[in-house]
Amino acid sequence: MDWTLEVVVLPVSDIDRSLEFYRDKVGFDLDHDTKTEHMHVVQLTPRGSGCSIVFGDLPSQQDMTPGSMRGLQLVVADAEAGRSELVGRGVECSELAVIDPRDGGTFFGFSDPDGNTWAVQQLKVRAEKPLIPAEHRGRFGA
Repeated sequence: MDWTLEVVVLPVSDIDRSLEFYRDKVGFDLDHDTKTEHMHVVQLTPRGSGCSIVFGDLPSQQDMTPGSMRGLQLVVADAEAGRSELVGRGVECSELAVIDPRDGGTFFGFSDPDGNTWAVQQLKVRAEKPLIPAEHRGRFGA
């Protein structure tokens, strides 16, 4: 049986501010922004990812303190280009760190407005062999 991680609940204090940050600055694709008189839930997916983030005001989404998520990890084929893209959109990022010169050993990080932290790892192999091939993308615009 396959077990796939498809959604991570992200604790945030301001849904609209977080939507703007992740969609407009980080560049995640907006899957849905659902508002009713009883709730507001947003789901976004990084391009090429099979896993989304979700935040909102449902009780299960309010269990963690905003900003308490640490070390979520994204992977890109080119960390320098990825960092430049984010900095160009106004995201404050750490400098590139080469922990190991082999593929997979280069990182940088950033935080969202609440302080949830992200690590971005370079895996050059993703340029040639993405986890989700282009012909299988399409779920929510991924």
